[in-house]
Amino acid sequence: MVEPQDKPPFQRAKSGQVREALDRLEGLVVDGLNHGFFDYSIACEVGNGGKRQLVIRAGKSHKFTIPEHEVPR
Repeated sequence: MVEPQDKPPFQRAKSGQVREALDRLEGLVVDGLNHGFFDYSIACEVGNGGKRQLVIRAGKSHKFTIPEHEVPR
């Protein structure tokens, strides 16, 4: 069993598109668990200026454009 870590190995997003994407993903997983089944996919690619185009497909697509400075390090 893995021991819980006090500090994650990356910086947690507190605001911006990363936080919105993570909140949406959490909501989708919770909804799917309540429903009993789900099938989601997540894709990301680097676009102009280092922006990440993140797409969560869950019945419909949820798209997020994440500026490079918001990418957790």
